Amino acid sequence: MADRENTKKEELVDGIVYCDDLAQADAEERGVLPRPKETVSEIDERGAFVRQPNRFVTPFGDGEGELKAESGRYHLFWAKGCHWSNRASITRELLGLEDVISISIVDRTGKSNVYGWGFTDQPGRTDAATGLKFLSEAYRNADPDFRGRATVPALVDKQTLKVVNNDYHRLTNYLEVNFRPFQAPDAPDLYPKALRTEIDRLNDWLFPNINNAHYRMAFCQSLVAYDEAYDDFFSAMQKLDERLESRRFLFGDYVTDADIRFFVTLTRWDSYYYKNLGPQKKRMTEYKNIWAYARDLYVIPAFRNNTYFKDFSKVPATGNAFKSYNERFAGQIDYEGLWSAPQDRKNLSRDPEEKFLRHPAGETAQDYAGPIAPCRWNIPGTQV
Repeated sequence: MADRENTKKEELVDGIVYCDDLAQADAEERGVLPRPKETVSEIDERGAFVRQPNRFVTPFGDGEGELKAESGRYHLFWAKGCHWSNRASITRELLGLEDVISISIVDRTGKSNVYGWGFTDQPGRTDAATGLKFLSEAYRNADPDFRGRATVPALVDKQTLKVVNNDYHRLTNYLEVNFRPFQAPDAPDLYPKALRTEIDRLNDWLFPNINNAHYRMAFCQSLVAYDEAYDDFFSAMQKLDERLESRRFLFGDYVTDADIRFFVTLTRWDSYYYKNLGPQKKRMTEYKNIWAYARDLYVIPAFRNNTYFKDFSKVPATGNAFKSYNERFAGQIDYEGLWSAPQDRKNLSRDPEEKFLRHPAGETAQDYAGPIAPCRWNIPGTQV
C-alpha cells in the first residue's frame, strides 16, 4: 500500500483508511468499472461541457409502466457536495417523508475517486440499507449496458436494488405530487397546481444559466465555452437579483420548488465553486437581494439541516507551500454565523410570518395530482 499520508482520505468507523488500493480491491470484487471522466466523455467539438442526460427518467404515476409511489420501497442516495441531489434531501425533509423514503449519503471512493460514489463512513465500505459498495452497482443492476457516470440523486428500489429514477430535473416534483398521500399533515405546497407551468419554465431556465453554469465553466476545455457560461451565469444572477427586489421568494410570498434549486447553487458558490472558476464579476454576497434571500431560506430547518458547509468547502491537503484559501481557512469560517445573519425579507411579503403555502382543508391527494411535464434537458444531444 502507498504511503499512509499520501493515500489517507478519511478514517472509517472501523479504523481502516479508505485508500485507492482498497477501492480498487472492492471494485474488482464487485466487478465495478472506473467512472468516465467529464472532461473526456462530456466535451463537445467546441470544448464545451455537455452534461450527460439522465438515464432513468420513468415518471411516477398510475399509468402503465410508470413508477408507483409507495412508503418504504425506495432509498435515496445523495451527496453532501452535490447540489443536484441536495434538492431531493431538502424536499424530502420539508415534506415530512423521512419515514417514507430511507436515505444514504455517498462519498468519493478512495483518494482519487476512480470508481465514483461509495460509502466512506460505513463499516466495510458497504451501505447498510442495500449492501452496495458502489452506487454504480445499482445502475448496472438496472441496465447492464450502462456506461455513463453513476450520478446522484439516485432513487433505488430496495426490492430489486435497481436505480429507478435519477432525474434531478423532475424528482423533487414527483416527491411533491406523487408522494402527497404520505406527506406530513402540515406539509407545504411547494409545487402549486396553478403555478406548475411557470415553475417548470423557470426551473428549466435555471438549469443551464445557474445550476449547471458552474460545471460549464469548471469542465469546459476552451475559453470560448468558458466565456459563454460565465456570461450566462452573471446575466442570470442580475435578472434574479432584480426579480427578488420586490418578491420575498422567486414566486412571491411562499417558497416553491424553484427556490430550492436556486438555493443549493448559492450555498456552494462563494464557499467552494469559486476556486475552479478564475476571476469572478461579483461574489454572491454582493447581490443585495440574493444574499438576503439565501439567508432567509437557510434559517428554515430543512434547508439548514441538509447544508454541510464544512464538508463541501474543505479541500485535500496538497503539501505545497502555497495553499489554497479553502485549505487554509475553510475549517475556521463561521458559516453558521454568516448564513444566520438577520435580514428583513419578510417585509416584502403579504404573509410575513409564513414562508409556505399550505394545502387547503379538504384537499385530497387526487385533487392535487396531475401530470408532470418531461424535461427537454433529458433529451440526448440537447445543448445550451
